[in-house]
Amino acid sequence: MKSTSIAILDFGSQYSQLIARRVRECSVYCELFPWDAPRDRVLAIQPAGYILSGGPNSVYQPGAPQVPDYVLESGLPTLGICYGMQTLTHRLGGKVSPSGEREFGFAEIEVTRATNFLPAGKNPVWMSHGDRIEALPPGFHSLASSPNSPYAAIAHSEKHIYGLQFHPEVRHTPMGKDLLCRFVVDICGAPATWTPESIIADAVEKIRAQVGTSRVLSAVSGGVDSSVATALVHRAVGDQLSAVFVDTGLLRLHEREQVEAAFKGHHAMQLSTVDARTQYMEALKSVTEPERKRKIIGELFIRIFEAEARRLDNPPFLVQGTIYPDVVESSAPDRSKGDKIKTHHNVGGLPEDLQFKLVEPLRYLFKDEVRRVGEALGLPRELVWRQPFPGPGLAVRCLGEITPERVEKLRQADAIFTGELAAAGLLHLDESSGEGSSQAFAVLLPVKSVGVMGDLRTYQEAIALRAVTTEDFMTAGWSRLPYDLLAKVSSRIVNEVNGVNRVVYDITTKPPATIEWE
Repeated sequence: MKSTSIAILDFGSQYSQLIARRVRECSVYCELFPWDAPRDRVLAIQPAGYILSGGPNSVYQPGAPQVPDYVLESGLPTLGICYGMQTLTHRLGGKVSPSGEREFGFAEIEVTRATNFLPAGKNPVWMSHGDRIEALPPGFHSLASSPNSPYAAIAHSEKHIYGLQFHPEVRHTPMGKDLLCRFVVDICGAPATWTPESIIADAVEKIRAQVGTSRVLSAVSGGVDSSVATALVHRAVGDQLSAVFVDTGLLRLHEREQVEAAFKGHHAMQLSTVDARTQYMEALKSVTEPERKRKIIGELFIRIFEAEARRLDNPPFLVQGTIYPDVVESSAPDRSKGDKIKTHHNVGGLPEDLQFKLVEPLRYLFKDEVRRVGEALGLPRELVWRQPFPGPGLAVRCLGEITPERVEKLRQADAIFTGELAAAGLLHLDESSGEGSSQAFAVLLPVKSVGVMGDLRTYQEAIALRAVTTEDFMTAGWSRLPYDLLAKVSSRIVNEVNGVNRVVYDITTKPPATIEWE
């Protein structure tokens, strides 16, 4: 069988997921593996080439991760990025040493030996390293240098082994995507066939193989991910699927009506709605700690579906809209080496005695891939491109105690904010201009402050507004919204939402913050 994929070996870089995303943007399928993953597991995808990620280690330290033997013995094209280049150099007989001057941030490289892989010229790049190559392995030559890196890019032309000291996967390296595309398509010869249509076809095949003729229950939360996952499974198994939408009382304004209309009208799907508002409010009463909220919501979420399963003759499979960032941030079992940021209700928040086998067709897709798949499935654009929404709903944005009154206060403020953004054409990100937002929402803070309204002293809660721009939701910057718009939103919230006398705007990036507050 012809090799059609790229294997990416992860040496612990914060950018490893971005490498995978950039390769997929070249319409080439790839998978990300720990650097020490079993050989057979990596070879099972029949790679046409390898990419070695960066990482925090130094190759000359005892026990440092090294490029596996099977990669060097494969004869396949290999690209090492930052630490990946250094481990290649170290294994093949070159010298890597600490640098007297580290390079972090923007730098400029000058191509000293132009190739089809790296054309001539000077290019801005993003560096993040403390070590550098002092001597090349036999057969290698330099392609480019920077003021602090005499070997900013290297190659063994005959063996098609390349190394980059900079990070082509980040947007701060403008020519980075083109560089990666030239490597995976032109040098590795991987076909550019990773499209929404191929993703759907592959997912349909795997879903059918997993569930056979069994009934499947789908958990529709109202967000983009669960909606696309449900539509994808419906494409695979048709009437074997029963979709259930739970009204938790933690939804956005008019969300229940929008979801019901989308599925019942567009796909003629079996969709039933469970009114669980009272159950959720009782379960969350007096709970303020964010992780406990998520665990309570996650367990109740499953218990409701277990009850629905009994009503529907116990389907053994449950569909969830888990996507790749959920897995990474939750340190799921297959990402055990990562640091847990927070428990996502559909990953680490699931109960141990789960009675279902999970069907997660989006588990290794990024958000932009999910949206493209949704469009290809024929879902309404207003559903596919709606603002991302966490599975636990407004509970993670209502800091402190959850009560129907506080949730309604948040719901109204959120609707004002997103409504004004939509009216101004800024609810979605315009990638060409950089204007707008990738995600925007309101947060109700568990603090009160003194205000003056109608010549009277008030002591009321505060709303925080959060709007971010991002491409992959792994990192994010805050949206530079017009002051006049923020002023209008603030005025409307304090005048129209009872119990709020102060509005603030969050200008924190991810990292160090997460996109959600909690």
